[in-house]
Amino acid sequence: MSKFIYAAAITLLAAPAFADGHSATGDAAAGEQQFDRQCVACHIVADADGEVLAGRNASTGPNLYDLAGRQLGVIEDFRYGDAIVELGEAGQAWTEAAFVAYVQDPTGWLRAELDDNRARGKMAYRVRDAQDAVDIYAYLATFGAIGEEPEAESN
Repeated sequence: MSKFIYAAAITLLAAPAFADGHSATGDAAAGEQQFDRQCVACHIVADADGEVLAGRNASTGPNLYDLAGRQLGVIEDFRYGDAIVELGEAGQAWTEAAFVAYVQDPTGWLRAELDDNRARGKMAYRVRDAQDAVDIYAYLATFGAIGEEPEAESN
């Protein structure tokens, strides 16, 4: 029964994300608070110039800049697990639905996506609340090409 409830919750939360593949339906301000509580120990958000926009100088997990819509497992010089690289090579990108499911159960999501019970994720932490995961995605979607404000033109 709990698997059914989990699947139904993910489906309901993910439905709006399928419209354009990486739209964010959560509350970015709440996501910032959750990122600061749950993610900064392992992750940063740093732009192409190396400026840290969120988090500390953590390096356990990959940089989450430009995450929304990005192919899985492609940050240079980060040693991803085989399963996430395999999904990325197959064209899987970070959508809200994928992100929410992954951060709530990294290994379980990878196994389901690959249909491989031996697949394993390297991320041990789990975001317990689905709404927190949705909000974190919304916050991360504000960084990078998708979330960037257009630069003002100078006259």
